[in-house]
Amino acid sequence: MKFTPEKYSLPDIPMRPFIDVKEIEDFLAGPKPDRQEVVEIIAKSLNKQRLSLQDAAALIKADDPESVAIIKQAAKELKQAVYGNRIVLFAPLYVGNYCMNNCAYCGFRAENKEAVRITLSREQLIHEVEALEDEGQKRLILVFGEHKRYSADFIADTARTVYSVKKGHGEIRRVNINAAPLDIEGFRKVKEAGIGTYQIFQETYHPEMYKFYHLAGPKRDYNYRLTALDRAQEAGLDDVGIGALFGLYDWRFEALALLRHTNHLEACYNVGPHTISFPRMQAASNMVFNKKYEMSDADYARMVAILRLAVPYTGLICTARENAEVRREVMQYGVSQIDGGAKLELGAYSEDTEAPQNLNREQFHVSDSRSLHHVIDSLLDEGYLPSFCTACYRKGRTGEHFMEFSVPGFIKRFCTPNAIFTLAEYLEDYASETQKQKGYKLIENQLQELDGQLAEQIRSTLQRIKQGERDLYQ
Repeated sequence: MKFTPEKYSLPDIPMRPFIDVKEIEDFLAGPKPDRQEVVEIIAKSLNKQRLSLQDAAALIKADDPESVAIIKQAAKELKQAVYGNRIVLFAPLYVGNYCMNNCAYCGFRAENKEAVRITLSREQLIHEVEALEDEGQKRLILVFGEHKRYSADFIADTARTVYSVKKGHGEIRRVNINAAPLDIEGFRKVKEAGIGTYQIFQETYHPEMYKFYHLAGPKRDYNYRLTALDRAQEAGLDDVGIGALFGLYDWRFEALALLRHTNHLEACYNVGPHTISFPRMQAASNMVFNKKYEMSDADYARMVAILRLAVPYTGLICTARENAEVRREVMQYGVSQIDGGAKLELGAYSEDTEAPQNLNREQFHVSDSRSLHHVIDSLLDEGYLPSFCTACYRKGRTGEHFMEFSVPGFIKRFCTPNAIFTLAEYLEDYASETQKQKGYKLIENQLQELDGQLAEQIRSTLQRIKQGERDLYQ
């Protein structure tokens, strides 16, 4: 399916601002849709068509219990059709928390004198990666504060170092980045290091609220941040992730703005974001937070369902900011990626300690502190297929190529086998005997649902993995 750009008051021009506050507010204004309109919009989504902003706004306004139930059920069906029962796992690795910004809600902000400032040395970085590999992690997102010491060269060198670390069967096969906006040349440098997705969150898409929260530093420039991923695309880095921090402003506005950002990237570059993230505010060291815009669990789950219906092909990420119960809920409605065993204190993965979280060493509080082993155990109990797959990135199925496979829903053909292979690796190398039995039982159940020829091909590859081969994918 080819995305047909909508017409907006601010046209989609590469590297030009595209958010019109009044336009988004107008979409959200007006009467609620009737039940028939909700059903018709959902039918379009279940046909794997991208929803317009007007469609998405109608679903946001449809807040009566029956409409919400219909929306959630449709999101369940769509997620199963596009992604199956696969959940991709990753871990965040904080590299440095020096920062030049003063963002009122963030523990890393420059004026927070209680924050313990650290930049991992190369040796410390290697120890952290080895500890993550010992747990079975294969996918990392490297997180950096916004500071001149974290240049494009530094980020690229860090990524190369992470890729170079091998311990036992352990290796990191995909390094994603969450860092400051770069210029075009900077994005080229990090792309050459072989990174996966480059994430930049706008935090809030409302310009006035953005100015209110971002008091000083380079991040105060709303438009430079808003157009950052345009520069990534211009640099040839076509695998990007967007996000907003929910709790800074009205969630309805932010959700629609995320979709507007998606439409902008599609209109200008024929490719939307690889991932959308929607973290909610959590406690941070010396933070300033107005509870006026605090988002309830019920609205959070409803928003995830609407995002899934609005963008069928895009990965939706729910991090350990949310507790285990909330994550269990939203995985039903569209979340396709979560972190497992997340630790936000710099150097914490390699430290042999069970000390409580220290907000002065973290960006924010972690609500789901379960180990990777326990997260995988829960996923298996709930019938999900844990995946460490990196095949699309390594096969070049990113950007427009990813859209070609994922928009029509064909991605399931690749994701299910590759998820099975990576789960089998984990079971062979890191799982307890009990977990191993549980995992292979789920794999067998999965194979029973597949075409006979494909199932036999997967069985053949599984035998190779059991015999010691690794990193097999298609």
